[in-house]
Amino acid sequence: MLDRTLMPKREPSQRKTDFNEVALGYQATEAQAEAARCLNCRNAPCVQGCPVAVNIPHFITKIAAGDFETAAAIIKEQNSLPAICGRVCPQEEQCEGHCTLARLQKPIAIGALERFAADYVRKFAASPAATAATAANTAIAAASAPAPAPAPAPEKSCGSTGKSVAVVGSGPAGLTVAADLARRGHQVVVYEALHAPGGVLRYGIPQFRLLKEIVDAEVDYVKSLGVEFKTNVIIGQTFTLDELREHYDAVFIGTGAGLPYFLGIPGENLNGVYSANEFLTRVNLMKAYLFPEYDTPVIIGKKVTVVGAGNTAMDSARTALRLGAEQVTLVYRRTRAEMPARAEEIENAVEEGVILKLQTNPIELVGDNNGWVRSMTCIRTEQGAPDASGRCRPVDVPNSEHSIETDTVIVATGQGPNPLLTKSCSALSVNRKGCLIVDPQTGQTNLPGVFAGGDIVSGGATVIAAMGAGRRAAMAIHEMLTLPKAGVAAQS
Repeated sequence: MLDRTLMPKREPSQRKTDFNEVALGYQATEAQAEAARCLNCRNAPCVQGCPVAVNIPHFITKIAAGDFETAAAIIKEQNSLPAICGRVCPQEEQCEGHCTLARLQKPIAIGALERFAADYVRKFAASPAATAATAANTAIAAASAPAPAPAPAPEKSCGSTGKSVAVVGSGPAGLTVAADLARRGHQVVVYEALHAPGGVLRYGIPQFRLLKEIVDAEVDYVKSLGVEFKTNVIIGQTFTLDELREHYDAVFIGTGAGLPYFLGIPGENLNGVYSANEFLTRVNLMKAYLFPEYDTPVIIGKKVTVVGAGNTAMDSARTALRLGAEQVTLVYRRTRAEMPARAEEIENAVEEGVILKLQTNPIELVGDNNGWVRSMTCIRTEQGAPDASGRCRPVDVPNSEHSIETDTVIVATGQGPNPLLTKSCSALSVNRKGCLIVDPQTGQTNLPGVFAGGDIVSGGATVIAAMGAGRRAAMAIHEMLTLPKAGVAAQS
């Protein structure tokens, strides 16, 4: 059996100085060599592990045969964002985690092969997205300029089914719903609060892990299906949900989880303290990664401390290095084995020089006379009894307080649903965390004709999980619009 073909990546000493992509992707010969390892299992356990049920053995077989365009087409039957998923999804826990070869040796590099197929088509093959790229990028740039908010589209606008759907939010859930419904012949309009589509794909994931050009290309593909995007529109302020319900046959809410959680310790209001959400949004949307071409207001000190251990924490730590921090320390109250970030991202961070200070819990931030953070008081922890998550609960070690010198703190301890829309529509049912309550199979909210999915329902999760929720909601919406008696109850 052939060994797994490793995807090449840039050297740490080089890559930590810029925002260029770290992983370089397969060449054609490498992709075919990796694809040749696939056993083409009859029961396809990898498909069972994929939240959007891509026909993985089929597309891998096409790559092995050198038919890369067909491989990409097979993926896009189920996944509208393959170049993104191939880069940022936790394949090791999903498709690759179910791979039969995982029991014997290393699983097939399904994510890397998905990325290869998508990149090949984008770079070399003629496609609607590729041919429209220049015009679409111009349109995105034009959308950045302040302009009066567009009005909702007329009810039952032109479309092969005569049905119209409003999608609120253009993150992974919204893009998936939009693409699936457009392919089924419905007229879809996506409303985005910011100046360019993409949601968390654009503002939450750093350039070195997901190039903005990739996001643009995937959005262009959705546009090529006939989906219309209206930017700079905040549903809940610019328009209400009720106004959308009056103008559209169905509404999907995919506004994500943009409300950061903080530590609740003294000193978090000091200057130099960011939430990871604010930090990464400033860097991404204001293009700090292109400094000095773009002069972005992101102040980074010499000693940066990041609190947390998820992918967002890794993104924040690695971004701080690239913005000039001399030392970046990541503080986490549990052990390395319990870190929720992808193993690949932890490895990349450590290779680039991020210091892991584990079993350490911050209890106070201390500032100077001018109100700037200067140190973090921490206490050491040890493993206690398992908590509700099954992980060992961290227990403070008495008399272990100590101080970490720092002049920038980034809090990356999670985030909750964006409350802008839900607060403006009290009729929507939410749980105690502010997440929308929906039917888990269909995404139907308590309001007729209104569906939701992604982080606004689940809280902070993965791109592919949001896409899976979007696919289920799209199917339910389609059934409601075309089979109102057999499907979900139609909008009153």
